[in-house]
Amino acid sequence: MKTIKTLLVISLLMAPLLGKAQIYLDKYNFGEGLNFSGEQGYKIKLEGFVQPYMEIKRYTGNDDSNLYNRFRMRRLRLQLSGNMADEKLSYRLRVDLSGTAEADVDEAENSILLDAYIRYHINDNLSATFGQKSTPTDNRELNINSQTLQLPERSRVTSVFSTIREFGLFLDGSYRISPGGMYLKPSIAITNGDGQNAFKKDHGGLKYGGRLDFLPFGLFSNFGQFREADIARERTPKLVMGINYSYNDGVSSRRGRNSGSILYLNDQGEEELPDYMKLGFDFMFKYQGFSMLGEYVKGSAHVSDAITQRVRNDGSVSTSFEIDGEQHVGNYVKNRMMMGEGYNIQAGYIFTNLISIDARYTHLRADKYSFMNNGTFYNRPNYYTLGISKYLGRNYGAKIQASFTYVDAAEGSNNNEGNPIAGNEWIGRLVLTIGF
Repeated sequence: MKTIKTLLVISLLMAPLLGKAQIYLDKYNFGEGLNFSGEQGYKIKLEGFVQPYMEIKRYTGNDDSNLYNRFRMRRLRLQLSGNMADEKLSYRLRVDLSGTAEADVDEAENSILLDAYIRYHINDNLSATFGQKSTPTDNRELNINSQTLQLPERSRVTSVFSTIREFGLFLDGSYRISPGGMYLKPSIAITNGDGQNAFKKDHGGLKYGGRLDFLPFGLFSNFGQFREADIARERTPKLVMGINYSYNDGVSSRRGRNSGSILYLNDQGEEELPDYMKLGFDFMFKYQGFSMLGEYVKGSAHVSDAITQRVRNDGSVSTSFEIDGEQHVGNYVKNRMMMGEGYNIQAGYIFTNLISIDARYTHLRADKYSFMNNGTFYNRPNYYTLGISKYLGRNYGAKIQASFTYVDAAEGSNNNEGNPIAGNEWIGRLVLTIGF
């Protein structure tokens, strides 16, 4: 039913293309979407891609039960965007019909609606956006288009700390600060603090955050700041460095992604929630086919002394906050949140024959009390990945990617069935991307 509704919305938005309005196809390059324009100057772009995916995971041991296979449609996305004739007002609608979530772990929700926003271009340097979109307070990899990822999957830093998309008000600027081409790109976000569009009750307060990016060597070619691999082969070195911070005033989930999944009360039975803070540093460098991405994120929380009760999954209320035989509210609450830090470093090179060799190292360091110690989803401090990609054209329209990951699992880690594993995992991934 959700899929039918989504297709209906897209059909309504594309009605001008099918009616009496004079719409012309301006250009089409494989993998870069269909570009239309109207007699009055407005523009419409329709694009999309499909990603069939295979994953094989092997746990330490010779038992066949330690082998896990998964075949699925990783992404199936359609995007409709456009702008008015004067280019002051623009919009975007992006949906995913695959039924899978961007971060395929713990509390991720399967959502069809990805982006849905209206943007007003105040002037050449500043724009204001209202609606749902990726947030500047996530790590840099979340600002990278899924179709242009360097490896089949995003890093575990993204899985642990990101909210992926949020609903709210966003201000984005771009300022040239020197004749040589230095740029500053500040962003501010005020959102609901609950991740994607909350159809149920909106818990807690707002989330406030921002990002500041510095580009010392000018802008990237062909939106390269938002694409991982350097398929454009930058002729001169390009670098972007950024810092981001966010404060979520009352979070009702592990990191502000799923509204209402974890709730607490005070003595009067009123909702009382912890605050969640996130700080990050990152950079991306590209030059003549070589690219490098580095990210660091730290998550922390403030737990109010007013919290005296917790709401169980069945809706009942408990006053027990016991850990290791002792009652401790603060540690119990933090034990259900993403407390700790992580960093990700990856690099790759695209040869002139459009074959790319890539590598990644990701490290997670959990606080003593943190959901990052969970044996099933996390509790794995080190990830080592090697990948190879073949691009079937000089853009991101079609490519085949394979990767192999070794996971250093800490003591107490489990497989998907909850059975203990003996120290490591091996993960093979294969994904095919075709866009239009």
